[in-house]
Amino acid sequence: MRKIPYAAMMALAATTLSACATKGFVRQGLEAQRVAQSAALDGERQAREAGDAALRTDVNGLRTDLNALRNDLGTLRNDFGARITAMEDQVKFAMPVHFGFDDAAVRQQDQAALEKFAQVANAHYKGATITIEGFADPAGSQAYNLRLSRERADAVRDFLVTRGLDGAQLRTVGYGKSRLVRPGARAADEGAELNRRVTFVVETPAGAGATTVAAMTASR
Repeated sequence: MRKIPYAAMMALAATTLSACATKGFVRQGLEAQRVAQSAALDGERQAREAGDAALRTDVNGLRTDLNALRNDLGTLRNDFGARITAMEDQVKFAMPVHFGFDDAAVRQQDQAALEKFAQVANAHYKGATITIEGFADPAGSQAYNLRLSRERADAVRDFLVTRGLDGAQLRTVGYGKSRLVRPGARAADEGAELNRRVTFVVETPAGAGATTVAAMTASR
């Protein structure tokens, strides 16, 4: 039997050991890679679960807000007779708030409706610009009625401020004897009181008009 030279044996042993070492290093690398991938997947799963939980919280919060708005709009309509018209970026509240002939004072019987409107505006239209539109019946001159209708709007604004609304978000305008509810009705005529009124136009923050539409639709 031919003897293998010592040098060749040593070279073969070195090659074998090197191969074993390389395989061990590869296995260690693969294991480290597997651990890293598993940790990354766990992190992604936890982030996804946290995101899902946050989304559920947001959805539940929006549902709660929508239900509250629906109830408040229902109260304004059913208990106070308000007519509410919602558009994309505006909500108009035609409130049953009227005035005596040639008078701009807020009547005692209208204060509850105005207080409820202030609560709704504070709860759901924070930061929105609210225009208070004043009107008059056709008795008197155009100039006089414009001034009187503006005074009515101003009186309502002052009342709403005492009920917690920010005066900076309230603006007033008088339309005099234009846009009459009962054309020709004046002074003590039947229906003339309906001409002596205020309405509110709420310029809603982004999306709030759509939310109002959704609440109104769901409440019918």
